[in-house]
Amino acid sequence: MLNIVLIHPGSTDYDQQERIQGTLDIPLNEQGASEVARLVDELKDKGIEAVYSSPCEHAKQTADAVAKGLGVKPKKMDRLKNLDHGLWQGMRVKDVQKKQPKVYRQWQEQPEIVCPPQGEMLGDAEERVRTVMTKLLKRHKEGTIAVVVPEPLLSLVRRFIKHDKLGDLWKAANGHGRWEAVQVEPENLV
Repeated sequence: MLNIVLIHPGSTDYDQQERIQGTLDIPLNEQGASEVARLVDELKDKGIEAVYSSPCEHAKQTADAVAKGLGVKPKKMDRLKNLDHGLWQGMRVKDVQKKQPKVYRQWQEQPEIVCPPQGEMLGDAEERVRTVMTKLLKRHKEGTIAVVVPEPLLSLVRRFIKHDKLGDLWKAANGHGRWEAVQVEPENLV
């Protein structure tokens, strides 16, 4: 059995301003750094053997700190880049809601059918998640690994592993510096 520890990176200034980060490289802020320090303490006794990370800055910083605290080397996975929100990146969520109420509502109710202007469809991001997670599941049949990924991509990773519903992807962005452990039988997913 394989245990996967899903880690939501520490917060950034964009998170506190409720801005859409998407693929923008925003570093951890002071609060995010303290969230990551707490994470390192919480994860010390979990037996994590490998730490995989999204290439975005706050995920890399989180993964580097966790890996250093656990004495393992972090591995950046480019296919775990966050969902590209196109022209929405940098905007506040409430501004998208105000300027494009119909699209905002569709994104909450059926995100699979919405493409942010000049952005990426959820299905394309899900395909990237499926590819990278399948690779990790073939590499790790047992033990414990950690995957550090920002929202909304973290929701896609969770959905792949647990077959969960997506829910509101912008509300899922809360909970920075948190983690959850999921047990999986790799042969059931690959």
